[in-house]
Amino acid sequence: MSSEMLENHVFDEIKIGQSAQITRQLTQQEIHLFAAVSGDVNPTHLDAEYAEKTRLSGIVGHSMWSGSLISSVLGTELPGPGTGYLEQDIKFKQPIKVDETITAKVTVKKKIKKDKTVIFDCVCTNEKGEIVADGTAKVLAPIRKIKILRPDTPMISVHGKYHYEDTLAKSREHDALRVAVVHPVSPSGIEAVADAVTEELIEPVLIGPKDRILDAIKESGVEGADKWEIVNSEHSHDSAKVAVKLAVAGEVEAIMKGNLHTDELLGAVVPSSSGLRTERRISHVFLLNVPTYHKPLMITDAVANITPDLASKVDICQNAIDLWNVLFEEEKQRLPKVAILSAVETVTGSIPSTLDAAALCKMSDRGQITGGDLDGPLAFDNAVSMAAVKTKKIVSSVAGDADILVAPNIESGNILAKQLIFLGGANAAGIMLGTRVPIILTSRADSIRTRLLSCAVAKAMAHARRQGKIK
Repeated sequence: MSSEMLENHVFDEIKIGQSAQITRQLTQQEIHLFAAVSGDVNPTHLDAEYAEKTRLSGIVGHSMWSGSLISSVLGTELPGPGTGYLEQDIKFKQPIKVDETITAKVTVKKKIKKDKTVIFDCVCTNEKGEIVADGTAKVLAPIRKIKILRPDTPMISVHGKYHYEDTLAKSREHDALRVAVVHPVSPSGIEAVADAVTEELIEPVLIGPKDRILDAIKESGVEGADKWEIVNSEHSHDSAKVAVKLAVAGEVEAIMKGNLHTDELLGAVVPSSSGLRTERRISHVFLLNVPTYHKPLMITDAVANITPDLASKVDICQNAIDLWNVLFEEEKQRLPKVAILSAVETVTGSIPSTLDAAALCKMSDRGQITGGDLDGPLAFDNAVSMAAVKTKKIVSSVAGDADILVAPNIESGNILAKQLIFLGGANAAGIMLGTRVPIILTSRADSIRTRLLSCAVAKAMAHARRQGKIK
């Protein structure tokens, strides 16, 4: 039988003593896949440090992984396609360690003609010949001959933990951040605040029409929310102005968007008369956990600056660099790698963003941008793919390994970030910088993880400002 084909054995063809087997290696990826499918996240299988302290002295595979190998033999080899699995009685004799090779073998023990069922002896052994599991299985044998092309195995990739878990954990070391929550007048808005309060990230000050806020609290069912501080305001625009005033007066250390449009909130923040501006241009940073990328990735600016000029891009770069240095202090032995994006990796007069990229890199060389390692122009593939870098023979300390991506304009930055979020499965935290307090921009569509990480980022920035590490 061709390995590309699956051919079954109907009931009448099956003989007592007939056997079939498959051999497979248990890798760490196999363990992660089994955990993802089964939901069994026992740390014995996934946490090396924890597993080392158990009586098993290290990570072991899920016991039922060997059971799944038996199922695989029965479903693809003997009897093969058309088999109905009825019963399995299996005993697990010893744990299976990572990288052990296991052979699962089934042997026909008994045929029951009345209902066309077959009972198999099943045994799983390791490369030393030791039995790791054995038992019996009862199946409903196929009665119609089948020979079909073997289906392709689904393409699945396994990725490690979210890069931000450490950031979230570190943020808990500091006191909860006093945050002005602007216009939280829906149950979902109250629930978002409650999640951050539960994680000890924020101490909320709710700003908005008091009656509407209390109605939202009641509808949300969040216990204790009625004891949070409420500052009454007339409407959403007024709520934003009140939040800015509290921030300027030092009564809150961050502002969090509630149930109002982003432009309403920024309308109160952006004017110089607000008192919340610094000497820097206001810019936004997405901090993303991209499953297919090997480390955290920042994208700027995808929200605030539509067509930034060179001077604005200087501030955009500096804001992002400062944020990276706050969040990843443990990596202070190196500078964040900043890729200035364009459509190509060469300086071209007909593409203005390449000229800006070249100027930004020279300004970094001259100390006008500090704390980062800049290179550009770089096309997106050259910024994040080492394979692309090698193919194009680009010599760069940044290319293929960027920490920060600086978009040439808001369209490209916004499209890139949302592609990674909605098609690439990325989690993203969003924060506005260049103001005297960080501004947390969350959306109703954001996941709980995104909201919490946005609060954690703001908390880290506020703490760094208290210590004088950033302006």
